Amino acid sequence: MGDSVIGSWVSVAAVALLLGVGMVALIETGRQLALRRMRRQPGEPSGISTVDGAVFALFGLLIAFTFSGAGARFDARRALVTQEANAIGTAWLRLDLLPPAAQPGLRTLFRAYLDSRLETYRKLSDVAATEQARARSTELQGQIWSQAVSSVQESSTTTAGMLLLPALNEMIDITTTRTMATLMHPPLVVFFMLGALALVSALLAGYGMASGGQRSWVHVVGFATVIAATVYVIVDMEYPRFGMIRVDAVDQVLRDLRQSMR
Repeated sequence: MGDSVIGSWVSVAAVALLLGVGMVALIETGRQLALRRMRRQPGEPSGISTVDGAVFALFGLLIAFTFSGAGARFDARRALVTQEANAIGTAWLRLDLLPPAAQPGLRTLFRAYLDSRLETYRKLSDVAATEQARARSTELQGQIWSQAVSSVQESSTTTAGMLLLPALNEMIDITTTRTMATLMHPPLVVFFMLGALALVSALLAGYGMASGGQRSWVHVVGFATVIAATVYVIVDMEYPRFGMIRVDAVDQVLRDLRQSMR
């Protein structure tokens, strides 16, 4: 991993750590507020359990939806890598339908194109390098398409055009699909709401724990750790090229395809 990737991972981990520490602090704050109220006014105020239940239910629902969505998008991004490898591999094989004289130039372009696609996702943490590699891929797409159309027109049969051009079209289209999949995330306000609800839940949990008398640090730290770790995993799955949970291993299918292009 490059320095920027490590920096991104450290940033997310630092936010999760701060969330955990903040939750511990708010649990204790809630407990102290409840103890003060109990000293001034003994007894349990009415409606507290109803409010607590509503907030905890909302928090659990938000975690469930964000976790499920992050997992679904993570799986979709992995599947798209395989789809692109299949699309490029199919188009590569169908180059055999072209006249022999037209094949070497297109195969050279294909190798350069796949190199640029690998480079795009290898340097995804570097915005400038990523844009440069993506622009190179787009340029090569145009060259491949132009040469393929010219070669099909020179071919003595219609089979090459019927089979090769749709395969090239699919190979080009999948790049847009992968780019959009990389950019698709929940609105930032959802993550802010998730963090805010975690802190509010910690405050309410601490307030409710005061009635038990002696605090349990195991429960306090355990609750904060579990929630902070869950939030970290959700964010990590949303950005699988930057953290500990990564889709880089799936790129091996593209690297294997590149090695097979002799």
